[in-house]
Amino acid sequence: MMDKVEGVVIRTNNYGETHKIVTMMTREKGKIGVMARGAKKPKSRMSSITQPFIHGTFLIQTGSGLGSMSQGEMLSSLRSIREDIVKTAYASYIAELTDKLIEEKQPDPFLYEQLLQTFQWMNEGKDPNILTLMYELKMYKKAGFAPVVDHCIQCGRQEGPFAFSMIEGGLLCFRCKQRDPQAYGLPDPLPKLLRVFLHMDVKRLGQITMKEENKKLLRQIMDEYYDRYGGYFIKSKKFLKQLDLFSD
Repeated sequence: MMDKVEGVVIRTNNYGETHKIVTMMTREKGKIGVMARGAKKPKSRMSSITQPFIHGTFLIQTGSGLGSMSQGEMLSSLRSIREDIVKTAYASYIAELTDKLIEEKQPDPFLYEQLLQTFQWMNEGKDPNILTLMYELKMYKKAGFAPVVDHCIQCGRQEGPFAFSMIEGGLLCFRCKQRDPQAYGLPDPLPKLLRVFLHMDVKRLGQITMKEENKKLLRQIMDEYYDRYGGYFIKSKKFLKQLDLFSD
Protein backbone atom coordinates (compact mmCIF):
# COMPACT_ATOMS: atom_id res chain seq x y z
CA MET A 1 0.00 0.00 0.00
CA MET A 2 1.33 3.43 -0.99
CA ASP A 3 1.12 6.39 1.37
CA LYS A 4 1.57 10.09 0.68
CA VAL A 5 3.58 11.86 3.37
CA GLU A 6 4.98 15.34 3.95
CA GLY A 7 8.56 15.34 5.10
CA VAL A 8 12.03 16.88 5.31
CA VAL A 9 15.12 14.96 4.17
CA ILE A 10 17.60 14.76 7.06
CA ARG A 11 20.11 12.19 5.75
CA THR A 12 21.04 10.36 2.56
CA ASN A 13 23.36 7.40 1.99
CA ASN A 14 24.45 6.03 -1.36
CA TYR A 15 23.40 2.45 -2.04
CA GLY A 16 25.02 0.65 -4.91
CA GLU A 17 25.72 2.44 -8.18
CA THR A 18 22.44 4.27 -8.65
CA HIS A 19 20.30 4.19 -5.50
CA LYS A 20 20.00 6.18 -2.27
CA ILE A 21 18.71 5.37 1.19
CA VAL A 22 16.87 8.50 2.33
CA THR A 23 16.05 9.25 5.96
CA MET A 24 13.18 11.70 6.42
CA MET A 25 11.35 13.31 9.29
CA THR A 26 7.68 13.16 8.27
CA ARG A 27 4.53 14.68 9.66
CA GLU A 28 2.48 11.48 9.39
CA LYS A 29 4.92 8.69 10.25
CA GLY A 30 7.76 10.30 12.20
CA LYS A 31 11.32 9.41 11.20
CA ILE A 32 11.48 6.83 8.43
CA GLY A 33 14.05 5.41 6.02
CA VAL A 34 13.20 4.60 2.41
CA MET A 35 15.02 3.35 -0.66
CA ALA A 36 14.98 5.79 -3.59
CA ARG A 37 15.89 3.68 -6.62
CA GLY A 38 17.79 5.48 -9.35
CA ALA A 39 18.13 8.66 -7.27
CA LYS A 40 21.90 8.89 -7.94
CA LYS A 41 21.34 9.21 -11.68
CA PRO A 42 21.74 12.89 -12.62
CA LYS A 43 18.74 12.85 -14.97
CA SER A 44 16.49 11.02 -12.53
CA ARG A 45 13.46 12.92 -11.25
CA MET A 46 14.30 11.45 -7.84
CA SER A 47 17.71 13.13 -7.76
CA SER A 48 16.49 16.66 -6.98
CA ILE A 49 13.95 15.67 -4.33
CA THR A 50 16.31 13.46 -2.32
CA GLN A 51 18.84 16.16 -1.43
CA PRO A 52 19.43 17.07 2.26
CA PHE A 53 16.97 19.62 3.71
CA ILE A 54 14.45 19.25 0.85
CA HIS A 55 10.87 19.76 2.06
CA GLY A 56 8.33 17.92 -0.02
CA THR A 57 5.55 15.40 -0.35
CA PHE A 58 6.55 11.83 -1.09
CA LEU A 59 4.78 8.70 -2.24
CA ILE A 60 6.20 5.84 -0.22
CA GLN A 61 5.59 2.23 0.65
CA THR A 62 6.50 1.14 4.17
CA GLY A 63 6.62 -2.18 5.93
CA SER A 64 8.44 -3.74 8.86
CA GLY A 65 11.85 -2.87 7.39
CA LEU A 66 13.18 -0.32 4.93
CA GLY A 67 10.47 1.28 2.84
CA SER A 68 10.64 2.53 -0.74
CA MET A 69 9.96 5.87 -2.42
CA SER A 70 8.31 5.91 -5.81
CA GLN A 71 7.99 9.65 -6.41
CA GLY A 72 8.02 13.04 -4.75
CA GLU A 73 7.11 16.68 -5.21
CA MET A 74 9.25 19.50 -3.86
CA LEU A 75 7.46 22.04 -1.67
CA SER A 76 10.55 24.03 -0.76
CA SER A 77 14.19 23.57 -1.73
CA LEU A 78 15.51 25.63 1.24
CA ARG A 79 18.18 26.59 -1.23
CA SER A 80 19.71 29.35 0.88
CA ILE A 81 20.83 26.77 3.45
CA ARG A 82 22.79 24.70 0.95
CA GLU A 83 24.42 27.80 -0.56
CA ASP A 84 25.81 29.09 2.75
CA ILE A 85 28.48 27.09 4.58
CA VAL A 86 27.47 28.39 8.03
CA LYS A 87 23.78 27.62 7.51
CA THR A 88 24.70 24.21 6.09
CA ALA A 89 26.77 23.46 9.18
CA TYR A 90 23.99 24.36 11.61
CA ALA A 91 21.31 22.57 9.55
CA SER A 92 23.48 19.45 9.30
CA TYR A 93 23.92 19.43 13.06
CA ILE A 94 20.17 19.82 13.65
CA ALA A 95 19.44 17.04 11.15
CA GLU A 96 21.98 14.67 12.71
CA LEU A 97 20.75 15.43 16.23
CA THR A 98 17.21 14.59 15.11
CA ASP A 99 18.39 11.39 13.45
CA LYS A 100 20.28 10.26 16.56
CA LEU A 101 17.71 11.13 19.23
CA ILE A 102 14.41 10.24 17.54
CA GLU A 103 13.15 6.67 17.32
CA GLU A 104 11.80 5.48 14.00
CA LYS A 105 8.11 5.44 13.10
CA GLN A 106 6.90 7.45 16.09
CA PRO A 107 4.83 10.36 14.71
CA ASP A 108 5.27 13.69 16.49
CA PRO A 109 3.59 16.46 14.45
CA PHE A 110 4.73 19.19 16.86
CA LEU A 111 8.39 18.20 16.64
CA TYR A 112 8.09 17.90 12.87
CA GLU A 113 6.76 21.47 12.72
CA GLN A 114 9.62 22.67 14.93
CA LEU A 115 12.19 21.09 12.62
CA LEU A 116 10.58 22.42 9.46
CA GLN A 117 10.10 25.93 10.84
CA THR A 118 13.67 26.01 12.17
CA PHE A 119 14.96 25.23 8.68
CA GLN A 120 12.58 27.76 7.11
CA TRP A 121 13.64 30.56 9.49
CA MET A 122 17.28 29.66 8.86
CA ASN A 123 16.66 29.75 5.11
CA GLU A 124 15.13 33.23 5.51
CA GLY A 125 18.13 34.59 7.39
CA LYS A 126 17.23 34.38 11.09
CA ASP A 127 20.15 33.74 13.47
CA PRO A 128 21.09 30.05 13.07
CA ASN A 129 22.80 30.00 16.47
CA ILE A 130 19.65 31.05 18.33
CA LEU A 131 17.48 28.73 16.22
CA THR A 132 19.79 25.82 17.02
CA LEU A 133 19.70 26.53 20.76
CA MET A 134 15.89 26.52 20.67
CA TYR A 135 15.70 23.29 18.73
CA GLU A 136 18.33 21.54 20.85
CA LEU A 137 16.40 22.15 24.06
CA LYS A 138 13.21 20.79 22.51
CA MET A 139 15.09 17.71 21.34
CA TYR A 140 16.57 17.20 24.80
CA LYS A 141 13.06 17.37 26.24
CA LYS A 142 11.78 14.85 23.70
CA ALA A 143 14.67 12.52 24.51
CA GLY A 144 14.05 12.85 28.24
CA PHE A 145 17.14 14.70 29.44
CA ALA A 146 16.27 18.40 29.21
CA PRO A 147 17.78 20.60 31.93
CA VAL A 148 15.59 22.17 34.60
CA VAL A 149 15.33 25.85 33.62
CA ASP A 150 11.99 26.95 35.09
CA HIS A 151 13.18 27.12 38.72
CA CYS A 152 15.99 26.18 41.04
CA ILE A 153 16.43 22.43 40.78
CA GLN A 154 17.01 22.16 44.54
CA CYS A 155 14.56 24.50 46.28
CA GLY A 156 12.16 25.45 43.49
CA ARG A 157 12.87 29.17 43.78
CA GLN A 158 11.84 31.07 40.65
CA GLU A 159 13.66 34.34 41.33
CA GLY A 160 17.30 34.80 40.34
CA PRO A 161 20.13 35.29 40.13
CA PHE A 162 20.80 31.79 38.87
CA ALA A 163 23.75 29.62 37.96
CA PHE A 164 23.72 26.57 35.66
CA SER A 165 24.98 23.35 37.20
CA MET A 166 26.10 20.43 35.05
CA ILE A 167 26.20 18.11 38.04
CA GLU A 168 22.66 18.97 39.17
CA GLY A 169 21.28 19.24 35.63
CA GLY A 170 19.83 22.73 35.63
CA LEU A 171 19.49 26.03 37.43
CA LEU A 172 20.64 26.71 40.97
CA CYS A 173 19.56 29.87 42.78
CA PHE A 174 22.07 31.97 44.71
CA ARG A 175 21.12 30.19 47.96
CA CYS A 176 21.76 26.72 46.53
CA LYS A 177 24.78 27.51 44.39
CA GLN A 178 27.12 26.15 47.07
CA ARG A 179 26.00 22.66 46.03
CA ASP A 180 28.11 23.13 42.89
CA PRO A 181 30.96 25.65 43.13
CA GLN A 182 31.76 24.97 39.45
CA ALA A 183 28.31 26.07 38.24
CA TYR A 184 28.25 28.65 35.45
CA GLY A 185 27.01 32.06 36.57
CA LEU A 186 24.28 33.30 34.23
CA PRO A 187 23.85 36.98 33.38
CA ASP A 188 20.34 38.28 34.06
CA PRO A 189 18.66 37.64 30.65
CA LEU A 190 19.92 34.10 30.11
CA PRO A 191 17.73 32.12 32.57
CA LYS A 192 14.63 33.70 31.03
CA LEU A 193 15.90 33.00 27.51
CA LEU A 194 16.52 29.36 28.39
CA ARG A 195 12.88 29.07 29.48
CA VAL A 196 11.72 30.76 26.28
CA PHE A 197 13.91 28.55 24.12
CA LEU A 198 12.64 25.38 25.77
CA HIS A 199 8.92 26.14 25.79
CA MET A 200 8.14 28.57 22.97
CA ASP A 201 6.87 27.33 19.61
CA VAL A 202 9.57 28.37 17.14
CA LYS A 203 6.81 29.60 14.82
CA ARG A 204 6.30 32.50 17.25
CA LEU A 205 9.94 33.55 17.11
CA GLY A 206 10.36 37.26 16.53
CA GLN A 207 13.59 39.20 16.67
CA ILE A 208 15.77 37.98 19.54
CA THR A 209 19.14 39.64 19.91
CA MET A 210 21.90 38.35 22.17
CA LYS A 211 25.36 39.58 22.96
CA GLU A 212 28.05 37.46 21.37
CA GLU A 213 29.52 36.57 24.77
CA ASN A 214 26.11 35.30 25.90
CA LYS A 215 25.75 33.19 22.75
CA LYS A 216 29.18 31.68 23.36
CA LEU A 217 28.35 30.99 27.02
CA LEU A 218 25.11 29.21 26.13
CA ARG A 219 26.88 27.28 23.38
CA GLN A 220 29.52 26.15 25.88
CA ILE A 221 26.84 25.14 28.38
CA MET A 222 24.78 23.24 25.80
CA ASP A 223 27.81 21.40 24.44
CA GLU A 224 29.01 20.37 27.89
CA TYR A 225 25.48 19.41 28.94
CA TYR A 226 25.00 17.19 25.88
CA ASP A 227 28.40 15.56 26.36
CA ARG A 228 27.34 14.68 29.91
CA TYR A 229 23.76 13.52 29.31
CA GLY A 230 23.24 13.01 25.56
CA GLY A 231 25.18 9.85 24.91
CA TYR A 232 25.41 9.86 21.08
CA PHE A 233 28.41 11.20 19.19
CA ILE A 234 27.36 13.95 16.77
CA LYS A 235 29.85 14.09 13.93
CA SER A 236 28.61 17.39 12.47
CA LYS A 237 29.30 19.22 15.75
CA LYS A 238 33.03 19.01 14.97
CA PHE A 239 32.47 21.03 11.79
CA LEU A 240 30.55 23.68 13.74
CA LYS A 241 33.39 24.00 16.21
CA GLN A 242 35.87 24.36 13.35
CA LEU A 243 33.78 27.18 11.93
CA ASP A 244 33.73 28.90 15.33
CA LEU A 245 37.52 28.72 15.46
CA PHE A 246 37.73 30.06 11.91
CA SER A 247 35.41 32.97 12.68
CA ASP A 248 37.49 33.90 15.72
